[in-house]
Amino acid sequence: MGHAGAAAAAVRYLRSAGAPAPVEALPRPELRSVREDERAPVDQAAFRHVLGQFATGVTVITAPAADGEDGPAGFACQSFSSLSLDPPLVAFMVGRTSTTWPRIARAGVFCVNVLAADQAELCRGFAVSGGEKFAGVDHEPAPFSGSPRLAGAVAWIDCAIHAVHTGGDHLIVVGRVGALGTGEREDTPPLLFHQGRFRQDARRSPVEERRRGPRE
Repeated sequence: MGHAGAAAAAVRYLRSAGAPAPVEALPRPELRSVREDERAPVDQAAFRHVLGQFATGVTVITAPAADGEDGPAGFACQSFSSLSLDPPLVAFMVGRTSTTWPRIARAGVFCVNVLAADQAELCRGFAVSGGEKFAGVDHEPAPFSGSPRLAGAVAWIDCAIHAVHTGGDHLIVVGRVGALGTGEREDTPPLLFHQGRFRQDARRSPVEERRRGPRE
C-alpha cells in the first residue's frame, strides 16, 4: 500500500468506527524516481545522527480499548508537538508499521502523557512492540476520551483524532484537544531524549546507554 493509500485507509477506518471528530487526508502526493544525475538521498545513519542533536520531550500515547479488544493501547513517542491554538490541535508521528496505531485509530481518541524525568523505565515498557504494556502501571481514565492517564506524568492532553496525513514512512496524526492538565507534578523536570539517550534534563548525565529512540 502506498503512502496516500495508508492515510486514506486510516481515514476510512476512523469514519467507520464513528470517530468523534472529522478526519481528512492530504491529496495524493506526486511521486517520481530520483534521476541518475540528481543527488542521492541522505544517508540514513547521518540523518539519525544529525537529527539526534535536537532534544525532545518523551510521551506515551494511550487509547482506550475499542470494541472487541481486551485492554487499552499505548506506545512511547518522542515525535509530539503542539500545532494550533485556535482550534486547539496537537500532533504526533507514528511509524506506518506500528502495531499499536491501528488500535488507536479504531478508538478514534487518544491521550498524550508527558513523562517525568524519573519515568524512563516506564517509557521502556511502552517502547516495545506487543506484550502487556499496562501491567502494573497505575492509570485512570482521562475525562474527555477515557484513554489511560498515567500516574506520575507531568502533563496530559486528552484528544479526539482530527486528521491523518502521510509523512514518508510515518503517519502524522492530528488531535483536537478536549481536555488537558498538569496535575501535582507540574514542577517536576521532564524526561528528555537527546543524542540517542534518555536524559533527566539538559544539565545532567544520561540515564541510559545509547539506544534508538523511544518509538514502537
